[in-house]
Amino acid sequence: MKKKSLIEVISFLLMFLFLYTGISKLITFETFQFDMTRSPIVRNYPTFSAIALPTIEILISICLFVPKYRKWGLYSSLILMFTFTIYIFYMLKFTPDRPCTCGGVIRQMSWPNHLYFNAFFCILSLTGVLLYNRSSVTRLETKYSHI
Repeated sequence: MKKKSLIEVISFLLMFLFLYTGISKLITFETFQFDMTRSPIVRNYPTFSAIALPTIEILISICLFVPKYRKWGLYSSLILMFTFTIYIFYMLKFTPDRPCTCGGVIRQMSWPNHLYFNAFFCILSLTGVLLYNRSSVTRLETKYSHI
């Protein structure tokens, strides 16, 4: 599979994940916002967090869809997935009461499964970033090889 095709597949998977969870959080906004009040990390800003997170997820989806902004979408995906993974790790290690603030069917996963799921998408995001950067370097090398 060509790098470009693999980057597009990775982008599509991440786009689908963020679009699905972002829209799910907006559809169940009141439940999502209530769950945010129970989270030890964001409980002081539940309304802001309940608006900001799905908005960010949907914006990342748009960046992943538009080729011109795909680089930013891949980097943003990596940062957001890494942040979510750290959050889940923290919750598993230090918090006995763990409200799930995920959207859609992902909400049904156990916390350890959340960690594995997020680790997979972190690796997928990192792979997308590395492939994108590698393909950009290759294009530049080809473009300036005559110099």
